[in-house]
Amino acid sequence: MSDASLIKLLKAVICCGLCLIMLGIYLHNWNHTIEAMGVKGIIISAMCVAIGMAMSLPTKMYLTFILVKREAENNLQDK
Repeated sequence: MSDASLIKLLKAVICCGLCLIMLGIYLHNWNHTIEAMGVKGIIISAMCVAIGMAMSLPTKMYLTFILVKREAENNLQDK
């Protein structure tokens, strides 16, 4: 897999993770069906946030590592 396609894939995973986090916040704060479910509703909204965090944070770290590595390679080629 090329770097460009890997970066696009990681950005898509980050976006999905952020969307899940926002969905969990919406479910927890404003959705009355989840509120009526009680503890099960809280678990559902918390799982959305947890899965979103798990998807977004490690990919950000890996994406940063790839970009720093690419920048270092470009600096070596320029010299």
